[in-house]
Order: sequence, then structure tokens, then C-alpha cells
Amino acid sequence: MLRLRSRCRTTCFLVVILLFVLALACQQAMIKPEDFGDKSIVVMQTTKGDITIELYPDLAPVSVENFLNYVRSGFYNGTIFHRVIDGFMVQGGGYDAHLNPKPTNPSIVNEANNGLKNTRGTIAYARSNEIKSATSQFFFNLVNNMRLNFKNTTPEGYGYCVFGKVVRGMNVVDHIASVETGTQEGMNDVPVEPIIILSARVMGEL
Repeated sequence: MLRLRSRCRTTCFLVVILLFVLALACQQAMIKPEDFGDKSIVVMQTTKGDITIELYPDLAPVSVENFLNYVRSGFYNGTIFHRVIDGFMVQGGGYDAHLNPKPTNPSIVNEANNGLKNTRGTIAYARSNEIKSATSQFFFNLVNNMRLNFKNTTPEGYGYCVFGKVVRGMNVVDHIASVETGTQEGMNDVPVEPIIILSARVMGEL
């Protein structure tokens, strides 16, 4: 009888713990459009957790429209974070899990002179050495990367365009930054275990 009571107490305790964990998970998952008012919000579901991004269409209209076009088309679904440098940034949005590049839309103008800075938690466009070469790839700043800001109109000083900021899930970005990386397919700083963007969607849209 004592053993039976002990087992019952243990079972009840485990059930309570499980319900508590599930309640916390549900609370974190219940992100509603009204939480952010009229702001443009994108929720990115990854294999490491969700990242919620507030966009700035008033300051970076072309950049935001470009990002939303990729989001709405499902382009980012199944892509990976292919370049991760702890203490610097986390980059993704261009390759599938096998490191095959995805075909993109034409490049856009660089709005890096919009006054927004590459501070911790912001999202900005990755690009080549050409000023107007950004397409789909983006990166999250892990620290205040002031050297990436607009300084002048030369190729060296134009900077990288910030168009939004992480408002929930920066802990997920930090977790991604801590994973083991290596060289694959001639690319450096690639996570050994693929970190996949499962889906990206605009808040309030199906």
C-alpha cells in the first residue's frame, strides 16, 4: 500500500511538472498581432526556436518590401543559417540545407543611409562588395557592429542596411551563435548541424 501511494505521488508530481512546462510553452507561443499594434512583424520559426522581427517600412521601405516579398512567397522556408560568427553576426536566407544557393529576385538599392545603426539585435541585408547587391540574405547583429554603419557614399563606406530588429527570441539568436561551426563546400563558419528556418510568416497573415 505504501509503495502504491508513493508511486501515485510521484506520478502526480510528474504530471504537474509536465502541465507547467506545457503552459509555459503555450504562453510563449501565443504571440498575437495586437501585441504589436500597427507594426510590421515577421515570425521566423527555426529548429532552435522562434524569432520575432519588427520591420521599419517608414525608414527602409524598399528593403522591407523586398523582405516581405520573400517571406510571403515562402522563399525562406527550408533555408539555413549558413554563416555564424559568435561575437559578430548570424547570417542566413540564401542556401538550402545542402548548401545549394536558391535563385533570388533582382538586387535592390542600399538604404543604409536611413539613420538606422547595426546595433545588437537588428536585422540587416548581407551583400557583396558592390553597394547595390543585396537580394535575400540577411544577418542578425550579435553586438553593436558600428563599422557596418553608413559613413559615406564610397563602396567602402556605404555600409549595410538595417531594416528591422528582433523583439522576441534574441535568446534563440544567441543560441544559434553558440553552435559549433566548420568549413563545408568551401564555405567557412557553417554550423556543423544545419539550423533550418522552418517557416517565416507575416504576423496576422495566414
